[in-house]
Amino acid sequence: MVDVMRSAPASTAGAGEIFQLFLDGRARTKAEIAASTGLSRSTVAARIDALLAAGLIQGAGEAVSTGGRPPARLAFNPHAGVTLAIDLGATHATVAIADLAGSILDALTRRIDIGDGPEPLLDRLLDDGGALLAGTGLPLLGVGIGVPGPVEHSTGRPTNPPIMPGWDRFDVPGYVQRRFDVPVLVDNDVNILAVGEQATSWPHTRDLIFIKVATGIGAGLISGGQLQRGAQGSAGDLGHVQVPRSADSARPLDDDRDLEAIASGTAIAAVLRAQGIEAAGSADVADLVRAGNPAAIEATRQAGRDVGEVLATVVNLLNPSVIVLGGIVARAGEHLLAGVREVVYRRSIPLATQHLTIVQSQAGEHSGVLGAAIMVARHVLSPASVDARIAAVG
Repeated sequence: MVDVMRSAPASTAGAGEIFQLFLDGRARTKAEIAASTGLSRSTVAARIDALLAAGLIQGAGEAVSTGGRPPARLAFNPHAGVTLAIDLGATHATVAIADLAGSILDALTRRIDIGDGPEPLLDRLLDDGGALLAGTGLPLLGVGIGVPGPVEHSTGRPTNPPIMPGWDRFDVPGYVQRRFDVPVLVDNDVNILAVGEQATSWPHTRDLIFIKVATGIGAGLISGGQLQRGAQGSAGDLGHVQVPRSADSARPLDDDRDLEAIASGTAIAAVLRAQGIEAAGSADVADLVRAGNPAAIEATRQAGRDVGEVLATVVNLLNPSVIVLGGIVARAGEHLLAGVREVVYRRSIPLATQHLTIVQSQAGEHSGVLGAAIMVARHVLSPASVDARIAAVG
């Protein structure tokens, strides 16, 4: 989607840059802003007034006086509007409303079949979003959507997603904007999981990999503090990497399946069914693991080892400081995590693992919508978007 940016008046141009100072949550006075930016007090005053008029900042009490009237302190107003976040999975979807700081205000989850196609499914989810939005009384500023497949980032269109029949090249942003005339950002679900996890649990970590193990397997890569999507948006497609063979592998020599076919929740369920255990998919695997089923626990730990065989190469190549495991299979317990750690720490070079942390996701069941909310909030609060908002208000 392309946003049409209006030109801000000369007196307020650059207000978006000043606004970025407030996003750390600390209140400031106009004098402090002038000192930190080098701008004149009159320029700062004009831009602050514009930000106040747009509702993006608000009063935050008074600073200590050094003589005369105490100066007013100003702070980011996270309730200037809300974002709509949608996390689409193969069998479940979560819709949430979040404030501009990324806090989830309300959410609901429903069972879906991604194969129903984009229009009927998006209609239901946008209805849910509209109902949640009505309860806030706040303006909607943007929509963020995560989908379980590769996305062409420049257009927001899914591209040949293997578990999303009927979605290939569908104009998701354009369709959503028929209902909500705001910026719409679409990305692969594991990318938004990586964004959410880093922002909430590892804000000072610049090199992080998020691995989602559910119906499929994917990775979100943050390197040097930036999400890496690759040339066409397919970076992190871990599930389609062939699993390296180890000396103690129990797989037949002619088994050339990729990681998703061996270690996803769907693959684990197939292993259990072959043993006479009823398991249709990832949710059943997770339930069996939580119930302490020995076969499910061992199959999940072995899946972790297989994921670890691929990750060991990734660790040597990218040298992350944190690997986070998420998705329904990872949330069922530490068995997948244990399998991953067992192999990665043994197979990766010592320099790459001496400070490497491998953990479970801390964001919980709302991790997907949390990441989508943060993704779209960063967009609508960017300097260019803030300047456009001020121009529209003026």
